[in-house]
Amino acid sequence: MAHNRSSEPYVSRSRYKEDKAATADLDPGSWPALLAPRLAQFAGVARHEHVTRAARELGVPQSTLSRAMVRLEQDLGVDLFARRGRTVSLTPAGRAFLGSVERALAEVERAAEAVTADADPASGKVAFGFLHTLGSETVPGLIRAFRADHPRVRFQLVQNYGEAMIERLRAGELDLCLTSPVPDAPDLVTRRLDEQRLRLVVPEDHPLAGRKRIRLAEAAEETFVTLEPGYGLRRITDALCEEAGFKPRVAFEGEEAETLRGLVAAGLGVALLPPPTAPRRGVSELTVTAPRAVREIGVAWLEGQPDSVPVAAFKKFLLSRRGQLIPR
Repeated sequence: MAHNRSSEPYVSRSRYKEDKAATADLDPGSWPALLAPRLAQFAGVARHEHVTRAARELGVPQSTLSRAMVRLEQDLGVDLFARRGRTVSLTPAGRAFLGSVERALAEVERAAEAVTADADPASGKVAFGFLHTLGSETVPGLIRAFRADHPRVRFQLVQNYGEAMIERLRAGELDLCLTSPVPDAPDLVTRRLDEQRLRLVVPEDHPLAGRKRIRLAEAAEETFVTLEPGYGLRRITDALCEEAGFKPRVAFEGEEAETLRGLVAAGLGVALLPPPTAPRRGVSELTVTAPRAVREIGVAWLEGQPDSVPVAAFKKFLLSRRGQLIPR
């Protein structure tokens, strides 16, 4: 059957035309007919102002359509049509109802098309979260390698600190995230992928700047610049300092590692940071020999969450990169 898309914006170009038997003889090409059949039937009758013609277009018996409209009016407690045989016209209430119904059906259509597009095996979407420190080199390299075999898969990329990404996982806003430390929670599935050495970063004119290695305990009297509480790297910094026998004296707190490097270069303190993607002027970076200063990086997803084909493919790809995630 033919539809006029300009007057029926909610008529779908659905791929699921084989579902006709499961849709009570409604047009299987229409998402609203599949998901909100009585509203779609009402809109069809309202357009034609004739039950038989509407029934023919919708692919339902005329008697079935007539009964459906009577039940709709009874449920609402409002007369939507004035009837003259099989010809009908909208009452004022029916006309007001039609405007809202058409907007609702159009929204159903848009929503259904969006979710089916996101789940498309070849061109669907992956909502992927990751730490700021992985954004300049690690994540772009991962996506480039993955898209070599999946060139049409789309990504929604979210950069944030670990706790915020876990919240978004639980809210259903992310499919996967790279985070550190690797969380331990019963509602999450996590896999350790790699580890990254942390360095003690000092100003280039600092007395320690000429050293290549240092025990963290030697920095006990230094002023530290760190990420804010709640960031994974802050928790790791606090834990390493405690293991070295001291509590860091924090002068400045920030939200991004390279900002901390700038503060160190300005002589405002020292910091425990992952290696930069490019050398930074004004600082010296020392290998920490004790305690072992690393951060584990892993992937997390929600327990029991079904994966679309693109998400499953990207998850498998990430797990295949164990030990190779961080550029050496």
